Amino acid sequence: MRNLSIDIETKSGVDIGKAGLYKYAQSPDFEILLFAYKADENEVKIVDLTQGEQIPDEILNALQSPGVVKHAYNAAFEWYCLNRAGYVTPIGQWRCTMAHGLYCGYPAGLERAGEAIGLPQDKRKLTIGKALVKYFCVPCKPTRTNGGRSWNLPRHAPEKWELFKEYCVRDVVTESSILKRLSFFPMPMDEERLWQMDVLMNAFGVRVDTKMLEGALFINAVCEQQLTEEAVSLTSLVNPNSEKQLSAWLYERTGDEVPDMQKATISEMLKRDYPEEVHRMLEIRQQLKKTSIEKYTAMEISKCQDDRIRGVTQFYGAGRTGRWAGRMVQMQNLPRNYIKTLDYARETVKKKNYNGLKLLYGNVKDTLSQLIRTTFIPSDGNKFVVADFSAIEARVIAWLAGEQWVNDVFATHGKIYEATASQMFHVPIEKIVKGNPEYSLRQKGKVATLALGYQGSTAALIQMGALDMGLSEDELPDIVQRWRDANPRIRDLWWKVQQASVNCVQTAQPQAIPHLLFALEGDLVYGQSFLTVQLPSGRKLFYPKPFISDDRFGRSTVYYYGLGKSKKWEAIGSYGGKMTENIVQAIARDCLAELLKRIHAKNLQVVFHVHDEVIIDAPKHVTVDEICTLMAEPIPWAPGLVLKGAGFEGDYYMKD
Repeated sequence: MRNLSIDIETKSGVDIGKAGLYKYAQSPDFEILLFAYKADENEVKIVDLTQGEQIPDEILNALQSPGVVKHAYNAAFEWYCLNRAGYVTPIGQWRCTMAHGLYCGYPAGLERAGEAIGLPQDKRKLTIGKALVKYFCVPCKPTRTNGGRSWNLPRHAPEKWELFKEYCVRDVVTESSILKRLSFFPMPMDEERLWQMDVLMNAFGVRVDTKMLEGALFINAVCEQQLTEEAVSLTSLVNPNSEKQLSAWLYERTGDEVPDMQKATISEMLKRDYPEEVHRMLEIRQQLKKTSIEKYTAMEISKCQDDRIRGVTQFYGAGRTGRWAGRMVQMQNLPRNYIKTLDYARETVKKKNYNGLKLLYGNVKDTLSQLIRTTFIPSDGNKFVVADFSAIEARVIAWLAGEQWVNDVFATHGKIYEATASQMFHVPIEKIVKGNPEYSLRQKGKVATLALGYQGSTAALIQMGALDMGLSEDELPDIVQRWRDANPRIRDLWWKVQQASVNCVQTAQPQAIPHLLFALEGDLVYGQSFLTVQLPSGRKLFYPKPFISDDRFGRSTVYYYGLGKSKKWEAIGSYGGKMTENIVQAIARDCLAELLKRIHAKNLQVVFHVHDEVIIDAPKHVTVDEICTLMAEPIPWAPGLVLKGAGFEGDYYMKD
């Protein structure tokens, strides 16, 4: 036996959708119900563990054998659940078909991936399968009709149970069929090892300060009650949280129609000359709808008995680039903290001192939001070492394009915003310092650097906050043109990427530009086709089912299939700047991957990472300088790319 495909069906009283895999599998009532498997090219077999059947010794031995590769769709689930149930199986022997599918540009989810790849779909079976999972795997409500039971067992519905076993078998068939199609486009071994590291990191988890969490939830509840009572007193509305009621009240007081209650709409209304009670009600509305506070609730739901939250990152969560995504608490969009007295604020929250927090910091909701990061703490006796790559996308795109003056800036003083302003406005960089009138140009250099690297124009500047920085809309076109003139090689890179991708799809011939190789790949057996971009690391970006069509400007461009804004599998148009963005972010991701491997080699524990930042649960002797040194080490596949990191050490997570 060389390969073993596995699918299991399980039960637990914990809601896996809300609490995550790890709390689900750690529940005392967790149990594996069915074990379906396919050894090599043999037929799928199923073991009904609820009926006393035993997994064959041959399969138990295979679970531990380094010579047998174990496959599953979302293999982290099978691996963790089997180990929790006492079936020891090391992670190094496992491969994830979902991760492989994501690598090849396909969507996550067994059914969606199968459909995108071209497997025949039986929607009826899918519907039945979901219903059966709900019937057997989730607790049921005790009623007089069902005899007051909390679980539906096989004996309660024998026919349904047999259908459930068929459903489990079908999942193995589907997974192995997907695997067979993906085998034409193998996932690099480096990526397999990264996936394994990710699984182990997620299984280790990150510790939560329970006193901080309890205090935040308590204070938030008090705050919401007081704000609601104030809103009722102010408006005399039965339910001031009702958009319909509040919109009518606002119209009566202002004469303005309220299109919606979105954050941006409320913020705009607060700028207007309205009566004091209107302003106050709008402020209350803003505070009550501050969604970031919900992260505390997510922590409480997903926290395991050892006060650790597990499964906060998703490998290959960003399908086009391969970047990691956030799960559970959504670490990728945690609010920043601007409070200078974080220690005191945290202690006030831990003491559940609502009045003290309000007195000292004013807006309680906003304060709690800023403190979310600080709820994550290291293990006993350890500290957090947090380090972030500095301006990594700006560094990567300059290196990729050969924009030498930018590379020189990063290799020397690193003042990229000042240097960009100097290039754009032909002002000596020495003059762009605080106290000089030329310093105002730094703001323009900054927003241009952040917004314009991927063929963006004035809209990109606005989205990046140019108007909030005090810039006028009239001066934005000039900023765009000046930045492009100052960065001709980056501008050329967009057109090189555009031309290479179009030529490749049109001619089916490989196209090479510095550091990148575009190719049309496919298989004749199953009819799959991809535009691939080989990155300097050797990893490839996959664009499924590519074809050429005209864009809205009448220019030939590459279209491919992926998940669109509606989350449907559909044709998506690309262009040079957008594909450049994919490539740059993918290379930045590969730089992070190199760092993770270096940290792993030092036997240090990363608990999670956010974008280009790593958070290490480290012994006291480890310093941030050591990690920053690792970040700055040359990467063999990117000669000349200058990287730098900065960070901090502390007893809790924050944004330094």
